[in-house]
Amino acid sequence: MKNVNYKKVAAILWIILFANFSVAILKIIIGYRIKSTGLTADGFHSLTDGSSNIIGLIGIKFASKPVDDDHPYGHQKFETLASLFIAIMLFILGVKIIIEAVFNIIHPQMPQITLESLIILIFTLCINVFITKYEFAQGKKLNSSILIADSLHTKSDVIVSIGILSTLIAIKLGLSPVFDSISSLIVSVFILHASFEIFRDNCGVLMDKAVIDSSKVKEIVMNFNEVKDVHKIRSRGRENDIYLDLHIMVEPDIRVQDSHTLAHQIEDRLCKEFNKNMYIIIHVEPFSNIITKEA
Repeated sequence: MKNVNYKKVAAILWIILFANFSVAILKIIIGYRIKSTGLTADGFHSLTDGSSNIIGLIGIKFASKPVDDDHPYGHQKFETLASLFIAIMLFILGVKIIIEAVFNIIHPQMPQITLESLIILIFTLCINVFITKYEFAQGKKLNSSILIADSLHTKSDVIVSIGILSTLIAIKLGLSPVFDSISSLIVSVFILHASFEIFRDNCGVLMDKAVIDSSKVKEIVMNFNEVKDVHKIRSRGRENDIYLDLHIMVEPDIRVQDSHTLAHQIEDRLCKEFNKNMYIIIHVEPFSNIITKEA
């Protein structure tokens, strides 16, 4: 990803940081005022949205550094590390809310629900819906894993807020206050699920999980008449930072200049098909009629 994209990602994170902290403060204040453990838990969940934005800003600051002697492949994995840190934060928060919810089930308190609190909660819900859609769309547009991870985090907040709002209305209509604590447990489930998704996706990057279908790469490369075979296809990285290497077999008497030109043509076709920011290494081998096996 180009440095200009990192600047755009940072600008988006600053906007969302302000929105998330505003939403979190409103929820926490209202939650304490009406003595709703579910709404307070949801507020702290929103607070981690803002915290994750800060981590994201730190991560992309390091990720945007140019290539140097110690990091010849760049610093992009700092963005991945930042995403993993968000996952860990979410996991800790989820466990904390579970503990508090269990305590409040044993010692329930009746929330003092007001029309004002419900209106403000609906307002914060609308803000979160906008944040989720905007951040996810920008994450896809800029190929930013940190924006996509953070949007999934906020999406869980939207679902949770809907559940909390429904619970508070039900309690207002006569439902037992225990259900407020139960809603806190539901909050924790969504938080832990978001943590798992972010952790799983970013661990794949660190473990060099394949990011491109090898069979599709082979299909594209074999469309070149000069290529007799292709094997040892490997890919790693992430959508905005893909590394691909492969071996192609050509006629033994092909000129070096022609094989060089062919390699560039294949690179251009693969970049057009998958991602213009791909880094591709093609190893050229002489073809023979002897059946070869992939190493």
